[in-house]
Amino acid sequence: MPETQARTTTTTTVQIATASEMRVLGKRLSRILRVGDVVLLHGDLGAGKTTLVQGIAEGFGVVEAVQSPTFTLVAEHEGRTQDGTALKLYHLDLYRLTDPAELESFGYESYLQPADGLSLIEWPERADDWLPDRFLLVRIDYAKNGGRSVTLEAIPPAQWSLTGV
Repeated sequence: MPETQARTTTTTTVQIATASEMRVLGKRLSRILRVGDVVLLHGDLGAGKTTLVQGIAEGFGVVEAVQSPTFTLVAEHEGRTQDGTALKLYHLDLYRLTDPAELESFGYESYLQPADGLSLIEWPERADDWLPDRFLLVRIDYAKNGGRSVTLEAIPPAQWSLTGV
């Protein structure tokens, strides 16, 4: 899991019962995300990271199917903000990386401050300490009832509003 050493955070936790609810949460998250934002998605295999991304993509009006780019590492989707401004949704999946040095092979650093969209990064722990200064960490854990516990951690908190999520 990404380190958050010596950083002040704002955290909120949401209980999710179904995949449909996870997509709804993603759609709600799309309302607080802006161009330049980075969302780090941490969770075990099958926890719901890609399902959450699908909801975020829906919230930005992405029309094509959104799947985890496990083998291609990055998928780019065209979307629109609530006011109709075009943006790119960069969906990264670092699961197959074995060494953080591999990040240079596809220009990972450019996705840490996307000027024309936002980045959603699955398996950010594979990037070691290559983290942006500002990000929303989403931790998805299995809950005892078969659902999920989703914790949103805003870093730094003064630059994020989790109200309404």
